Amino acid sequence: MKPGILASAALSLAALGLAGCGSDGAQQQTETAPEGFPGITVTNGRLVLPTVKGNPGAVYFDISYDGDDVAVLRAADVAGAKSAMLHETVEANGQSSMQESMPIKINKGATIKFEPGGRHVMAMDLDDTLQPGGTTEVTLTFTGGDKMSFPAQILAPGDAH
Repeated sequence: MKPGILASAALSLAALGLAGCGSDGAQQQTETAPEGFPGITVTNGRLVLPTVKGNPGAVYFDISYDGDDVAVLRAADVAGAKSAMLHETVEANGQSSMQESMPIKINKGATIKFEPGGRHVMAMDLDDTLQPGGTTEVTLTFTGGDKMSFPAQILAPGDAH
């Protein structure tokens, strides 16, 4: 065989090998990122739109865990938002401020409320299609890659209850 043909054949075989790895990786991701997280229950999901267009919205919900071990929530995604992050309101020296939250540990039997003045998900750069009365999907990601999605009712500004 000519050197050019040999190199071409080697590249083709390498590409086939990589394609095979890609499909195995996709199967592994599906296995480690199921539609739900065993033991996690999310209720009362809602996205409150901002008063001023262009400002972030806030997602609130109640999350309960009744699994075998500790669950650690590390990220959130909101359909219709360009980005989202876990936030919390903290008080220091008599002043309240919001900051990005570290991963949140949820012990067996615990319920954590994401509510105004406390933990919440900031949803940035909201799409104009998100309107009061509608719903959007929120996906929570846990350490290890497991995910849990739930619907969030879309509320007008000021309807955070």
